[in-house]
Amino acid sequence: MDEIKALNEFCAQSMIGLLGIKFTRFSSDNIEASMPVNSNTIQPNGFLHGGASLALAETLAGAGSYLMVDREKFNVFGLQVSGNHISSVKEGILQANAQIIHKGKTTHVWEVKITDENHKLISTVRVTNIIADKKKEEV
Repeated sequence: MDEIKALNEFCAQSMIGLLGIKFTRFSSDNIEASMPVNSNTIQPNGFLHGGASLALAETLAGAGSYLMVDREKFNVFGLQVSGNHISSVKEGILQANAQIIHKGKTTHVWEVKITDENHKLISTVRVTNIIADKKKEEV
């Protein structure tokens, strides 16, 4: 089973599945996903909720780090998320692309760009993940 299919199945019964996030591509330094703009991702006024954009970005960066580490030895947790919402959107499918910009032993930093179906920039987000040793967590 390929990594993307397994990742989508692993995440289906979580908030990731509720938001409709679907992973579409992964490479050694990049991961992509989509998310619909619908009743699960909008504000009461009908526009995309900024928190949904941040959830998409953190999910994408977290999944990218998750696929890069030895999952028997390490867990991945979001440490910091900072975003700028550039444009609003009321409908459609968002595309998100995360590029790793720092791959250290204990932290990964990702730059995420979220666009609409017309490639209009909706949000830019920087995500820092901590790579935590599972043995240290047991103490």
